[in-house]
Amino acid sequence: MKKIEAVIKPYKLDEVKDALNAIGIEGITVCEVKGFGRQKGHAETYRGAEYTVDFVPKIKLEIAVSDEMAGKVIETIETTAKTGRIGDGKIFLLPLEAAVRIRTGEKDIEAI
Repeated sequence: MKKIEAVIKPYKLDEVKDALNAIGIEGITVCEVKGFGRQKGHAETYRGAEYTVDFVPKIKLEIAVSDEMAGKVIETIETTAKTGRIGDGKIFLLPLEAAVRIRTGEKDIEAI
């Protein structure tokens, strides 16, 4: 099993969610997060004063999948979330040692 963590632009969430549903992904966890990468935030003007926004709002997706589905999920997120501009985000692939569905006690692949 694998855990995929993706950090994407907030306005891409619905499009990515729909694309993942289309390939059979039934569950994702979504968190509103803030951070920065190479872009180091950005400057904004409010009431004539310029200030720096150090942490840019993003969406973090967490998805548990079988080893076989990992490549397809990553490809789907990458193609759907890509705008070609700085700040599109990142995708991380991590090994997932165990999963348990609390309600039924199902384990591992049956739990996801």
